Amino acid sequence: MLSADFLHLEKDVELVNEHADLFHLDVMDGVFVPNISFGFPIVEAIAKKSTKPLDVHLMIVQPEKYVDRFAKVGADMISFHVNATEDPAAVLAQVRSHGVQAGLVINPDLPVESLFPYLKDCDFVMLMSVFAGFGGQKFIEETYDRVRALKAEIQRQGLNIPIEIDGGVSAANSKALAEAGAEILVAGSAVFKAEDPAAVIQQMKA
Repeated sequence: MLSADFLHLEKDVELVNEHADLFHLDVMDGVFVPNISFGFPIVEAIAKKSTKPLDVHLMIVQPEKYVDRFAKVGADMISFHVNATEDPAAVLAQVRSHGVQAGLVINPDLPVESLFPYLKDCDFVMLMSVFAGFGGQKFIEETYDRVRALKAEIQRQGLNIPIEIDGGVSAANSKALAEAGAEILVAGSAVFKAEDPAAVIQQMKA
């Protein structure tokens, strides 16, 4: 939703309600990433109009300070970066204590192995295919190998948790990402900047 039209947000919320599977909300604090996006009021406003789950991606330091409030305003899924807190396992448990799905995220410069110790405590995991903080970046091609490596470890541990991909996702790479093992694809600019956003969503799903 970072790429949505915030002057006409309800229109884009209805687009997602009708055509997509979830709302991906990037919350940035200007500290963990060099950008600031939005916070509780926007998440709560979307929650009031949404008919699909809210996937809140916290690009913030010390996410444990804000998990409770994001759960309260309507998040169905909350993810945070493994290097944004001192105790990822404790924050995952905090998220789950609200009945919310908990996920861990890594940027492209962190090895996928940094997620391995926490997989058993996750409901999903997210690989950034660009560097967190700005929309419209170019997809990093090494992501495919990272997805395959992460998928192999998930299976090795006997788990069944989806891999989410965020950054530079479009109809041009959605099929290859799915074939590599990704199950949740986050698309911002590719959808909202398109002449026919609904058609792009359907093309990616197909």
